[in-house]
Amino acid sequence: MRVLLLGATGTIGLATARALIRSGHDLVCFIRPRQDAKGGGSENQVTYALKGATIRYGDLTDPVSIARYGFANESFDAVISCMASRTGSPRDAWRIDYQAHMEALEAAQAHGVKHFVLLSAICVQKPILAFQHAKLAFEKALIASGLTYSIVRPTAFFKSLSGQLERVKKGKPFLIFGDGKLTACKPISDEDLGDFIAGCLSEQSRHNQILPIGGPGPAITPRQQGEYLFQLLGKEPRFKSVPVGFLDVIIGALHLVGKLIPAVADKAELARIGRYYATESMLVWNAQSHRYDAELTPSHGTQTLFASYAMWMNGQDVPDLGEHAVF
Repeated sequence: MRVLLLGATGTIGLATARALIRSGHDLVCFIRPRQDAKGGGSENQVTYALKGATIRYGDLTDPVSIARYGFANESFDAVISCMASRTGSPRDAWRIDYQAHMEALEAAQAHGVKHFVLLSAICVQKPILAFQHAKLAFEKALIASGLTYSIVRPTAFFKSLSGQLERVKKGKPFLIFGDGKLTACKPISDEDLGDFIAGCLSEQSRHNQILPIGGPGPAITPRQQGEYLFQLLGKEPRFKSVPVGFLDVIIGALHLVGKLIPAVADKAELARIGRYYATESMLVWNAQSHRYDAELTPSHGTQTLFASYAMWMNGQDVPDLGEHAVF
């Protein structure tokens, strides 16, 4: 198929691009010029990472740029979007997670695209944050658009659960909220998620569906993650518990100051995001039993977080955590 990929320079976007190229699709990646992008490496690095794809540059938030430089008056079978707001702040979320996607959807409709695949997030099941409401608003618009849709809602990413590797290696305790058993997830690797997203094009069972997806194996808690890291080092587990109430105090203080200083209001939203992930599991929500349900959370792929921990602890392919590190 001929596919236009948005958000190709993010970690999931790159993995999706590789999966699409392996599957033999004719891939066009529409990305921001490197001088305008934050992070992501030089233009040469991006070109190398996306070898096998056609790269086009433009402004993903500008409908004229998307139509002129992305679609370029050409036909595509599908659009896949791995775009997401970087900060999760209300302004950024509504600008990227909603408005930029709406512009892309309208351009896709105008150019006769039949299938739109969206990378969303499993946390929109219980929305209380701005970025969750923005994602849901676009999901609703996509479903109503008349296009074939595949809405992929992954669980936790490996990178977002790897921010304490260096802490533990340096002999510091593993930080947990409460007893470290408040939440659980079935993390999925970049490559497995990219493979799943690419598969949405050919797997008809994934058409016109909302698709929660996790990685292989049982759900794991933060405490189990910490215990495994110490086991790899041959050390007794050490934990430092942070009360959830401490986050509430920080959120309250930032909220008050944010009424006077707008920039601080964004920090308050970031703190609320942190609290959400500290108290909500990244699993399918069972509305009947009113709990998160690991059994109802589908699995895909072969790579496990613990196998990656072992590899990274040995210095192999250590990830650049960038903005993904929690601590």
